[in-house]
This record gives sequence, C-alpha cells and structure tokens, in this order.
Amino acid sequence: VARHALILRVENMILASALRCVSATVLAAVLTGCSPQPDLLSEMDRERDRDPDRVAERNRMVQEQIAGPGRDIRDPRVLEAMRAVPRHAFVPPDVAARAYEDHPLPIGHGQTISQPYIVAFMTEQLAPRPEDRVLEVGTGSGYQAAVLSRLVAEVYTVEIVEPLALKAAQDLSRLGFTNVFVRAGDGYAGWAEKTPFDAIIVTCAPDHVPQPLVDQLKEGGRMIIPVGGFGDQSLILLEKRAGQVARRAVLPVRFVPMTGPHTR
Repeated sequence: VARHALILRVENMILASALRCVSATVLAAVLTGCSPQPDLLSEMDRERDRDPDRVAERNRMVQEQIAGPGRDIRDPRVLEAMRAVPRHAFVPPDVAARAYEDHPLPIGHGQTISQPYIVAFMTEQLAPRPEDRVLEVGTGSGYQAAVLSRLVAEVYTVEIVEPLALKAAQDLSRLGFTNVFVRAGDGYAGWAEKTPFDAIIVTCAPDHVPQPLVDQLKEGGRMIIPVGGFGDQSLILLEKRAGQVARRAVLPVRFVPMTGPHTR
C-alpha cells in the first residue's frame, strides 16, 4: 500500500509540473497574440505603411491584371487613369485592404465594384476622347466615373440606389473629380436633359438594350453594355453610324442585373 501511495504522489507531482508548463505556454501565446510583433506583419501591411496612397499597388494592378499577358489593355491614357485613381477610396473600409485584387468587391445594397480589368476593358472599348461627354448608367461606388473623368470632358452618371448615389457624389467631390455629375434615378431612361452623349457605359445588365439609351447616343458614338440574365451575359459594343446601330459581343461577363420599373 505504501509503495502504491508513493507512486501515486510521484504521478501527481509529474502531472502538476506538466500543467504548469502548459499553462505558461498558453499564457505566453495569449500575451503574444495581444501584442502583435513587427515580424508578424505581412509585407503588404508594411508596404502600405510606407506608401499610404498605395501607388505601388496600383502600378502592380495595371502591370499584372490590366496590361499583362492575356489582358492586353494598350491605350496609354486608360492605363494612366487606372494608375491614378485610388480604387481603395471607393470601397467600404472592411474590404479596402483588398481593393487592388483581381476581382469585384461588395459595396453594399447588393451591389459591387467591378474587377479592375473590366473597368479598364470597358473604358478602352469606348475609345474616349478629351472632348467627349459620357453617360454612365449604374454609378455604384463612383470608381468607373472617376476613371472616365480623367479621360473625357464631362461624365453624367445615374444610380437607382439612392444611398449609393449620395455616397458616390460625396466621395467624388471629396477626391476632386469635379467634372462628374451624379443623379439618383432610373438609368434605363438615361439623362435626357443632357443629351446627346458621345459615349454611354452601362455597368448593370438589362435583358435588352434600352431604347432611350440608343436614342441619347450621338451619331458616331459608342455604347458598351452587358446584356443577358445572370450567368449568361455578354458585353455588347454598339456603334451608331448613319442612323444605324451596329452591335457585336466582345466579352462574356457577369454583372448585377439592372433594376427598376422598366426592366420588369
């Protein structure tokens, strides 16, 4: 009995010592987690500390996602606009760290900011000129309008979700994009008071090309618009020549649907 009691006391001492070691290890881990160490910061975090305007990220975005192999956007003015506009300033804070990734991001109200490549592609398809007046349907975050504003004389943009229209107008004004004019309303009807437009860009997908937009396009003008149901959409490029409208599909895409009374 005495021998068994001795063995039991020794086992208890070993167990107590092990628990103290485990507790110390857990406590150290917790304390370390509460006080982030510099060497645990990602290289991207350190880069943002050195470059708060995130210029390097935009340059990488253009080089790898937009002008790189398989993407091949070539218009130098479009590339420069994509380098210049701070995409991170047009997205909610909770996704701002991902602003220069190669995909769309949510901006609230069931809407998204388009993939950077799609923004550049659609812009290049319009062949924008410095003297152009452009209509955008689907303001969203305001980012596409900001890119266009560096390439054309005036941008008129319509957003059906009023809180998004108000936020985009505030952000565009705060960031100095003074040639962009935002209106909350049904973009299917365009902006009749400001017609005609040299170019029209639509960033939401109806199931057909709205006739009011065709009517508001200037002779010789271009329109780029996604058409079709979700999962079966194509970007359509329209050109108005001698009263006729030529159209061709240029890219399969996936956009949020156009909403409003005219689309039902």
